[in-house]
Amino acid sequence: MTIQNLLKPCGLAALLLAALTTSAATPAITMTPFGTLPDGRAAQLYTLTNIQGSKVAITNYGGIVVRVIVPDREGNLADVVLGYNDVSDYTKDSPYFGALIGRYGNRIAKGRFTLDGRTHKLATNNDPGGLPCSLHGGNAGFDKALWDATPVAEKDTTGLRLHYVSKDGEEGFPGNLDVTVTYWFNNKNELRIEYAATTDKATPVNLTNHSYFNLRGEGTGNILGHVLTLNASTYTPVDKGLIPTGEIASVAGTPFDFTTPHGIGERIRQKHEQLTFGGGYDHNWILDRGNAGARVLVKAAEVFEPVTGRVLEVLTSEPAIQFYCGNFLGGSNIGKSRRPYEKHSGFCLETQHSPDSPNQPRFPSTILRPGTRYETTTTFRFSTR
Repeated sequence: MTIQNLLKPCGLAALLLAALTTSAATPAITMTPFGTLPDGRAAQLYTLTNIQGSKVAITNYGGIVVRVIVPDREGNLADVVLGYNDVSDYTKDSPYFGALIGRYGNRIAKGRFTLDGRTHKLATNNDPGGLPCSLHGGNAGFDKALWDATPVAEKDTTGLRLHYVSKDGEEGFPGNLDVTVTYWFNNKNELRIEYAATTDKATPVNLTNHSYFNLRGEGTGNILGHVLTLNASTYTPVDKGLIPTGEIASVAGTPFDFTTPHGIGERIRQKHEQLTFGGGYDHNWILDRGNAGARVLVKAAEVFEPVTGRVLEVLTSEPAIQFYCGNFLGGSNIGKSRRPYEKHSGFCLETQHSPDSPNQPRFPSTILRPGTRYETTTTFRFSTR
């Protein structure tokens, strides 16, 4: 189904959107069925294709990035994100493959926080080290919502705008939170994600995307040979429950120093308490933003895959980034290529505020209040060398 079928004609916007599908040399958006949820509702898959033939496919279930198909240095296309071919697999067993995460990305200690004198209790849906916490919004976070979807277009860029209203009290969070997330994909192979939200009561908000990348192609093995650089000279150590201790520590002289390029697997088996707690890297780095303003995008990370030559750069307006290298994958998830995703089959670079910020006075606040607007942007830029 082309974009003309998705929207009713409406003046100049309709003419622009219709023009996107008139030629193979212009970007395009298509919509196809993506299966049925357990309650009978239908999910859709929206595929954004640029003039190079690269593609990004997103479903309105969970705002999940299902496919990112980009070329290697020889021009060969491959899908570089982990995931499934049908929405039913995402509803049954998914470690947040490709999902929009909210209301609060990452962990909140003991599933509770105090705001303006009132303690709010959340679902404790994760217990690393035997210590319960709230993870990625709780039992039914934004990754399990069916979002309202609208295709959009802008110059040489196509996109998908997703909208969801999280009700007051949902998963224990206060306030009606009105959320819009827009995915944009342009002819430079840049996937830009714009997040916006407003609320009628003070509430924590920390939105992110949880795509697992493998730049050799999903299902091709582990990512330990990928070379990572992080623009971060400090990180937040965690306890055995993977909750930040409150310390902001230098990476110098540790396996957490990616200020210069290192293979992901180069130091992952070193004897270091933090690597033991996470079973590898599953930590939050504080970005070196310098004097950049709060909404200015800075380069946070770069990953290079030597065999294919693919490069992923991450630029963000967020203050921190969670690097996770698939430590808890164990082969039970059978992916799009019908191969099991074993440990370290993919890595995540989740741009964010720091974990457990509602309980950590040293960290920048994640509290959104009525009359203010949450806005943040992250770009994933794909290239080769």
